[in-house]
Amino acid sequence: MDEVVVEIENAVVSYREDVALRGVSLTVRRGEFVGVIGPNGAGKTTLLTLVNGLGRLLAGRVRVLGKPLTPRNIHHIRTRVGYVAQVQNIDPRMPITVREVVMIGRYGQLGLLRRPTKADYEAVERALEMVGMSHLADRPIGHLSGGEQQRTAIARALAQEPEIFLLDEPTAFLDWRAQREILDLVREIHDRHRLTTLFVTHDLNALPRCDRVVLMKGGLIRSVGKPEEVLREDVLSELYDTPIHIIELDGKRVVLS
Repeated sequence: MDEVVVEIENAVVSYREDVALRGVSLTVRRGEFVGVIGPNGAGKTTLLTLVNGLGRLLAGRVRVLGKPLTPRNIHHIRTRVGYVAQVQNIDPRMPITVREVVMIGRYGQLGLLRRPTKADYEAVERALEMVGMSHLADRPIGHLSGGEQQRTAIARALAQEPEIFLLDEPTAFLDWRAQREILDLVREIHDRHRLTTLFVTHDLNALPRCDRVVLMKGGLIRSVGKPEEVLREDVLSELYDTPIHIIELDGKRVVLS
């Protein structure tokens, strides 16, 4: 638990004229579940991009799984990092099945022009079973509901057998029930596979149980701490520039704005 697997020091990232990260520093230890929250445009997705080996640093330093973020190390890093984005619109005519989508997660391990082995197919079936999608494995991906598509995306990431699990607004555009199921599933996967997880959301009610929470705004990390330390009405109201109220409902904290 004490091993540092993500180390970001004074990272500066810019897209054209916009500075997405302004000297951000963050350390994540093996096995942690870290939530990253903040308004749109805060730099949350860019933070995940750095961990996934795709960010272009203007300044600062990044180490992931003990290796610096350099062109030489990017492929090694990305094969050990599973990434899930928000639900995408998929053309129902797309001729690719759920199982084939999940197999994409093995390609980083396979390399170009190599055919999947028995072990690869077994990894795919394990991932499908883990997310409850085995019974839909042969269905076209475009014929699924939003929640089912997101379960497939999670299975694809799991098929990589990653050490770090990145989730970027994975419950956006899902209905309430699908959101809750995905949040429970993500936490279950983290615990069962002993992953290191970073979970990004702008929706305070779509945040799973976390070890620590990172608050971002304007390309800066404003605060880092345990949920009970940083998820307070005064802190969140300042972060989102709107009055935030927290109530207890059925034993859970619900955020109102």
